[in-house]
Amino acid sequence: MVFDLRRLGASARAASLGPIAAFAIGDTAPAFELPDTDGMTHSVPAEEEAPAATVIFVTCNHCPYVHKWNPRLRKAAEEYGPRDVRFLAINSNDATRKPADSLERMQQFVRDQDWPMPYLHDESQEVARSLGAVATPHVFVLDGEHRLVYTGAPDEDHEDDSRDAAWLRGALDAVLAGEEPDPAETPARGCSVKWRD
Repeated sequence: MVFDLRRLGASARAASLGPIAAFAIGDTAPAFELPDTDGMTHSVPAEEEAPAATVIFVTCNHCPYVHKWNPRLRKAAEEYGPRDVRFLAINSNDATRKPADSLERMQQFVRDQDWPMPYLHDESQEVARSLGAVATPHVFVLDGEHRLVYTGAPDEDHEDDSRDAAWLRGALDAVLAGEEPDPAETPARGCSVKWRD
C-alpha cells in the first residue's frame, strides 16, 4: 500500500495506520533508545554532545519507494555526516507481516550494501508511533536542540534521481545556517508502515 497524506483523512489514518502521535514542527523529539544490527544501542537525545542536526528516517527493506530513494539518502549521509549531521535509519515494520524486514534481513542489508549509518530495529514499534511515522521512507530532521524542523519525503519524486533528496538537503542546509527550513513539512510518500495486528 502506498500513502500520500494529502489523500488521507483522519479516519483513514486511524483505520489504516494504527495510533499515530501528534509530533509537530517545533516539538522536541521523543527520547528513545534502539539497537542497531550489531546490537549497539543508539539514543535520541545523543549521549554525547548533540550534533548540529539529526536525520531520522523510518525505512524498511522491501518497499520499492525505499529502493528508489536509498541511494539519494545514502549520498546525503555521506556528504552531510562530516558536517556534524547524524543519520539514523529505523525499521519498524512487523516482521511477521513482512519477513523481508526481519532483523536477520536488516543485518544482511547492512552487509550487502555497506550501509553508512546505523540501521536501528524498532521491534516494539513504539518509536515509529511516537514519531508519527506513516510511510517508508518517512524523514524527520531535528535541529541541535532536537526540535523537529522538517518532516516528510526526501524529495518530490522517488522516480527522478535528479531530485537528489532536495527537500532533505534544503532542510539540512537551513539548519546548518541557523535558519528554518522551507518547506518544513511535505507529504510522506511510500509504502505503509506494517503495524502489528
